[in-house]
Amino acid sequence: MIEALQKAKERYEELTRLVAEAETLSSPQKLKEITKEMSRLTPVVKGYEEYKSLARSVSEAEDIVRHSSDKDLVELAKSELEDLKPKWDECTKRLQELLVPRDPMDEKNAIMEIRAGTGGEEAALFASDMYRMYSMYAESRGWDLEVMGMNPSDAGGFKEVVFLLQGDDVYGRMKHERGVHRVQRVPATEASGRIHTSAVTIAVLPEAEEVEIQIDPKDLEVDVFRSSGPGGQSVNTADSAVRIKHVPTGLVVQCQDERSQLKNKMKAMKVLRARLLDMQRKEREQREAAERKSQVSTGDRSAKIRTYNFPQGRVTDHRIGLTLYRLSEIMNGDLDELIEAITVAENEQKLEAS
Repeated sequence: MIEALQKAKERYEELTRLVAEAETLSSPQKLKEITKEMSRLTPVVKGYEEYKSLARSVSEAEDIVRHSSDKDLVELAKSELEDLKPKWDECTKRLQELLVPRDPMDEKNAIMEIRAGTGGEEAALFASDMYRMYSMYAESRGWDLEVMGMNPSDAGGFKEVVFLLQGDDVYGRMKHERGVHRVQRVPATEASGRIHTSAVTIAVLPEAEEVEIQIDPKDLEVDVFRSSGPGGQSVNTADSAVRIKHVPTGLVVQCQDERSQLKNKMKAMKVLRARLLDMQRKEREQREAAERKSQVSTGDRSAKIRTYNFPQGRVTDHRIGLTLYRLSEIMNGDLDELIEAITVAENEQKLEAS
């Protein structure tokens, strides 16, 4: 660990020199990359300085305990060690977590897809609630949200909603939200007051740049049609909606949110690139599965990851066995406690595997 910390410090010092050079200052892109890496390394460097300070204090106190003939001084050193050791252990653990290799995808923006599953109209209403929850969370973190496509249901929910989140480390924070989210509550459409169980399926895809995913236009089948609202009613008299099929993989994407055919096509292509990148990621993870297994970071959308129980006001994450009785706050976008608990569990698995 010490070697890795020393390398991190040396890299930070190198970046400090580079950020002041004229070549860097004249290139906004290079400046952005350097400052982003410095921001990531700052807590590591600060933690390393704290670690060295605690290590010196522990060593000095232990030296007094071993060699001093002054009983009062020895007792004082022992008391100091009782305070220092827990701080040193906590600092060591924190640094180990900071040194866990980051997935390069974590820094990307994310495309999220929410689809109603089991439960009919109630599932569609819950999909709308989930979209609201993530919208409020994005707002709390200062992220931008752009709707890529919506398919409303007759009762006011969503059969499907796709949106792009843009900001710092969006994919890294949101990737563990993929999977099946279950809700247990009395549906607004249920007259008898019985508790029903419904579900939505969520996919989280890292946004793909054009340079990352090259798509041959010959591999695409593009159809245009008139967009429609719930119940099939026409909302646009022009053929502005776009459906794109990627023939080699069979992936189909459509977008009708914009009145402009060009804008719909651009959004559809962005979603298609993200899905192709996600397909590549899954294939890579399957190849690495024998070497690195992680229950937390699975991308399996069929896995039930969380239950939202409204009568009891609780949310349970089944992957780590965490239950919080803060359903109202969570549905209003207060997701940090859940997301950070999952992230800590993943880092601990990586540390055990390393």
